[in-house]
Amino acid sequence: MFRLWCKLYDENNHPFKDVVIENNDAQINRTKKVLDAVHDACYQFDLQEPIWLDANIADFKRHSKVRFNQDNFIEMIEFSYMEIQVIEED
Repeated sequence: MFRLWCKLYDENNHPFKDVVIENNDAQINRTKKVLDAVHDACYQFDLQEPIWLDANIADFKRHSKVRFNQDNFIEMIEFSYMEIQVIEED
């Protein structure tokens, strides 16, 4: 099972909204699972999907965790940042 935890943080660095997205499909690769989970989390939060910059990709590869701030969104966001973290992998 693959599980990704997505959290939104306010300006005081307190999480105020979160969701865990699960994927049990063993036929798709990790990248597809991550991108699908981010898509599903953003849909639940009624939020546009973030843009993955090179620094985000490097952090995610290194730590299985990354933060997206205003630089990763085209529209203005009403929170400080969004953090995603893989909490379980096959």
